[in-house]
Amino acid sequence: LTLGGDEVVRIEGDDDDVFSHGYLCPKGAVMGELDADPDRLRSPVIRTGDSWSEVSWDEAFAYVADRLWPIIDEQGPNAVAVYLGNPNVHNLSGALYGKPFLKALRTQNIFTASTVDQMPKHVSSGLLFGDPLAIAVPDIDRTDHLLMLGANPHMSNGSLCTAPDFPGRLRALRERGGKLTVVDPRRSRTAARADEHLAIRPGTDGVFLAAMAATLFADDLITLGRLDEHVEGVEQVEEALAPFTPQAVAPRCGIDAATIVRTAHELAAADRAAVYGRIGTTTVSFGTTTSWLVDVLNVLTGNLDEPGGAMFARPAHVPDRSGRPPFEIGRWTSRVRELPEVFGELPVATLPDEIETPGEGQVRAFVSIAGNPVLSTPGGERLDAALGGLEFMVSIDPYVNETTRHADVILPPPSALRRSHYTLPFYQLSIRNVANYSPPVLPPEDRPDEWEILLRLGAIATGQGADADVRAFDDLVATTLAQQVTSYPRSPVKGRDPDELLAAVSEYRGPERLLDLLLRSGPYGDHFNGNGDGLSLERLLEHPHGIDFGPLEPRVPEVLNTRSGAIELLPDLVAEDLERLRASLDEAPPDLVLVGRRHLRTNNSWMHNVPTLAKGQDLCTLQIHPDDAEAFGIATSDSARVTSAAGSIVVPVEVTEDIARGVVSVPHGFGHDLDGVRLGVATDQPGENSNLLSDPEAMDPVSGTSVLNGIPVAVAPA
Repeated sequence: LTLGGDEVVRIEGDDDDVFSHGYLCPKGAVMGELDADPDRLRSPVIRTGDSWSEVSWDEAFAYVADRLWPIIDEQGPNAVAVYLGNPNVHNLSGALYGKPFLKALRTQNIFTASTVDQMPKHVSSGLLFGDPLAIAVPDIDRTDHLLMLGANPHMSNGSLCTAPDFPGRLRALRERGGKLTVVDPRRSRTAARADEHLAIRPGTDGVFLAAMAATLFADDLITLGRLDEHVEGVEQVEEALAPFTPQAVAPRCGIDAATIVRTAHELAAADRAAVYGRIGTTTVSFGTTTSWLVDVLNVLTGNLDEPGGAMFARPAHVPDRSGRPPFEIGRWTSRVRELPEVFGELPVATLPDEIETPGEGQVRAFVSIAGNPVLSTPGGERLDAALGGLEFMVSIDPYVNETTRHADVILPPPSALRRSHYTLPFYQLSIRNVANYSPPVLPPEDRPDEWEILLRLGAIATGQGADADVRAFDDLVATTLAQQVTSYPRSPVKGRDPDELLAAVSEYRGPERLLDLLLRSGPYGDHFNGNGDGLSLERLLEHPHGIDFGPLEPRVPEVLNTRSGAIELLPDLVAEDLERLRASLDEAPPDLVLVGRRHLRTNNSWMHNVPTLAKGQDLCTLQIHPDDAEAFGIATSDSARVTSAAGSIVVPVEVTEDIARGVVSVPHGFGHDLDGVRLGVATDQPGENSNLLSDPEAMDPVSGTSVLNGIPVAVAPA
């Protein structure tokens, strides 16, 4: 970043970065515009009616304490709900201090963007491997054959797979003689550059993958390789998938039986191959079972945990956590619809139920952190109305958006340029083991950092008031972490005195102290033994372009945390859901279904307020095949009404042969036309909220993830 005073003059990729090698994504390219955005809040604001007043930080926290604590004290912690949005995982403070805040709040009403995104992959990985964070990623730099479903990395780069310049890596795969097969109802930019594009019927990836696995069994193509002694349930999987013959599946998925068989054979024949599924496979009715089948195919072809296959990262900040209780779901249920907890949270589609329905445990207060669920979740209109009836709402957010406009107080965090960065969640999904820390680019302002905001809210939630000692709370968080890393059975610092570790990192506060604890306790750390070559925050500061620890290496069985100690290939929950998947073969497919899409300029709703990304042609259009457009009497630039069981929207038409017949597509994240929104650029091109077509009742029953793709719709001239 080239600076002129406190302003960003130019942004370029870092050619010397050990991982990105200079690749820059749109979010990085517009950091300067985000920092300078005149709509971004720089001081806390309190709402009075339809107006906002700037207040001091002390006044803001005192206001929160006066309003939030009485609700908790009188009605219990479950009277408060929390929503955490996507930007939290891009944020070191949010990633490290979000959990202590939630623990202080003690509510079971926790909701995140995961249940409109990737939760099925966490669940399937938890059931297979015993750890919902043990997600196998395609080793794309070494593979010979990549089968990709429901992903478009030319637009979204890596997703549940951290790979800078994913498109360039795919190009390198083909240039070295490998094959890329893309399964997608749209001829996306990624599909257009693949060796083969299979235009599947949306929502049927599960039966397609099941038929491929059934083919491997039928044609004696199973090769477990090194995993043979670490897998249980192969014969049970063969029996469970027997009904999914290519001939039975072809009419349902729209891919002919011969192609299914050939695709299975090519996968089995490749020296190194990987199957990779993303949001098109997770935000559907069979999201968990489809995600499970992705890894079943990787296991059955001998490609799981092998170079060039699907592998597990070894992140620098994660100590060996073996010995923890194996993954389970349903430890509690939602109050109204009795939906099971998954990975510590409830399905966000049921949030309006919890606010609207009277009775003990009714949600009366709401905390949103870097999220906009009114736009990004099903039933947004209902949630919008429900938020207006709360007793109190507080938001940690830099904008007055469609959700935060309901808040009584908004606490804006510092911009990305004024806080440090280490990408904790993404290194757990990385195709290479690397570490890179970025200190703040600009000096701190006279305001709390986001971790301090979270700690002060946590203190309020425990009844300590607005003036609690944040440093003492931070010391408690650090002490708890030191106790954890010294207690894991295989931790390299097991049995060490936590106070000794804390003394060694005492020069830091906040996220830096916690990060240093994790790095030094991790697999490449100095383990507090004076090992100068071991990793620490100090060493990362000495390497501003990052440190490369090499390609991924096999991690089975150490990565496994199941009760049996093996890969449990047919978990009970999946076996039960396979009956539902088989029954879907007998259902007549809808005449017309809706899928989402994204564009480089619209990868999150909060990017719609960036002038550089917002200019140009209208991206919120209804893509439709020429044959369907003719049948419905619509043409490019017309307006069409799209109607589902949940609602309807009117959107401009874009006729294109890049989408399959019987499928239409509207991008997500638009709908910036609600009263009170302060997003000047976004409201000039508001677009339509595609989630108004999503049914809050429709979800993957195993993970609680909403169905956002494959929605039956009707289209007519507006």
